[in-house]
This record gives sequence, C-alpha cells and structure tokens, in this order.
Amino acid sequence: MTIHVAQPKKSGVNRRQFIGIAWLGTLVVLGGQVLASLLKFIQPVAASGFGGVVRAGKVDEFAPGSVSLIKTGRFYLYRLENGSFLAMWQKCTHLGCSVPYLEKAKQFECPCHGSVFDRTGVVLGGPAPRPLDTFPVSIKNGEVFVDTGNPAQREKFDPSQTAKV
Repeated sequence: MTIHVAQPKKSGVNRRQFIGIAWLGTLVVLGGQVLASLLKFIQPVAASGFGGVVRAGKVDEFAPGSVSLIKTGRFYLYRLENGSFLAMWQKCTHLGCSVPYLEKAKQFECPCHGSVFDRTGVVLGGPAPRPLDTFPVSIKNGEVFVDTGNPAQREKFDPSQTAKV
C-alpha cells in the first residue's frame, strides 16, 4: 500500500502566470499609447497657427513694396505699392520645397530645383508649373489676418487676389 503525502501548495505567482501578467500589462500600456496618439491626431488644429486664421500684424507694420515672412503661418505677405496685401504659401509648386525670398534680387528662388518667382509669386523660370499658391487675406480693425486653411491655386497674378485696406 502506497501512502501519498500531500505537498504544501506554493503561494505566489508561478512562472507561467508571471509571463501572462507581463504580456497583459504590455498590451494595456501599448493600447493606451495608441489611444492617446489617436486622440491627439483627431483634435482640431488650433486657429493660431498654420491651418487656421493667422494674425500677421498691424497694417502699418508693412511698408508698401515689402515682402515679409510670417513664420507661424508659413507664408509670405507682400504689400503691393498700392497698399493692398497678397499672402503666398512659402511652398514651391514644383515639389514642395520652402522657397526663400531674396531681398537683393526682389524675387523668390527655390533652392531645390531652381524655380524663380517674382514678388507676386508668378513663375519667372524653372520647373514650377504654376505660381505660388495664395491664402485669403482679410483686414479687420487695422490688423491683417490670413486664412492658411484655405490655399488657392492660380494660373497667373490678378489684382482680385489681393486684399485692399
């Protein structure tokens, strides 16, 4: 006759349970990160930067004939000699490079592929297929506002693309 002696039960977590808990914890943390990223992605864009309405400054801050880079809005604001304003996206219409304005030459020159634009954004040379895109400009209470959420493509410069003071 065989006598079985009862083994005392081990308290705590065995190896298999520990691995299961670790995997579950990892999945919960990963799921939380994905959810947080998704919530951040679907939030609306703030109206104070690119993609919304940007306050460029007071009308008096822009001299006639000047071209100013508004960094928060990623656009250039050109005040024509007649006092009206034209806002142009700093993105080249060829492949999307940022186009700097060269004050000495009084033109925009794309460093990537050599497109050249005049102060109104019209193509003077290079591979760019059309002028720089524009943004709607509005003037309220002596201040200039630009809606960067609504870029417009164009084939040429037309005075109707400007906002008069």
